[in-house]
Amino acid sequence: MIVTIAWWDLTASEQTIDSLREYLRDEGVGPWTSVKGLRLKFWISDRPGNRWGAVMLWESAGAREQPLPPHRAAELIGYPPTERVRFEVEATVEGEYGEAALSGLGLVYDI
Repeated sequence: MIVTIAWWDLTASEQTIDSLREYLRDEGVGPWTSVKGLRLKFWISDRPGNRWGAVMLWESAGAREQPLPPHRAAELIGYPPTERVRFEVEATVEGEYGEAALSGLGLVYDI
């Protein structure tokens, strides 16, 4: 399994965490639901650092090499991620949890 993390420093962009959250709510999440080999994708924000990003967990390195949905966030932000890193997963575990499904959770849905 592979993890990729993409971070944007929004300092040079007209976009804000709030405007990108609105984009996610309106159109950003849906295209990723049918990406083969993508186990999990979650979007992250760091308001004090004015950063926006995403973390993706892939079944294999090959899965992340396929054509992906358009990177509309990069288009809106106006430039590619400030930082993009890739890691190999050494181990995974799921603890006890109250919500069975992760889909549909997050600040985007807290309207």
